Amino acid sequence: MESTLPIQLGTTHRLVELRRTSTGRVLLAICASVFVALAAHVSLPLYFTPVPITLQTLAVVLVGLSLGPELGFWSMILYLGEGAAGAPVFTPHGLGGVAQLLGPTAGFLFAFPLAAAAAGAIVRSLRSMRSQFAAGLLASSVATSLFLAMGAIWLEHLLHLNAMATWRLAIAPFLPGEAYKAGTAACFYATLHRWRRA
Repeated sequence: MESTLPIQLGTTHRLVELRRTSTGRVLLAICASVFVALAAHVSLPLYFTPVPITLQTLAVVLVGLSLGPELGFWSMILYLGEGAAGAPVFTPHGLGGVAQLLGPTAGFLFAFPLAAAAAGAIVRSLRSMRSQFAAGLLASSVATSLFLAMGAIWLEHLLHLNAMATWRLAIAPFLPGEAYKAGTAACFYATLHRWRRA
């Protein structure tokens, strides 16, 4: 453990330094969009809903927690732009390209910039909290609520669903996994916070 700590601290300090320059911010935004794209390809389709389970939402929250509200927001705008241009950044179980931004998962996708910004803003406003895990968990939970709310509203509109059908297709199947992801993101943020203070 001792041998890896200097590497971890050095990585954290380099992240802070990169955020101070325009070139560094562009590089971080590109890396963040690639990270979310890789997470999108960890995907499990569900036979009863057009929305697959992916690691995307976890990646988006981690981007927001790590990069902050502004850079997190623009990183996810870049990600959506890459997808709209036809880059293979969305889940392979979707329509791809612009069609994916108009399909059943569009609400979730358009929540990404807002969720990343919300997660980043909340943890930065709660830096004085004794428990940074609690701050990270609150931020992750708010971001998760944005994913589910926007995803459900869009799917309800697109497929003309009633409230119960929307709950079954867009919210209920994802609650356990999203709760686990929120806890994982909070653990990551608390650890990152400790490294930054060391």
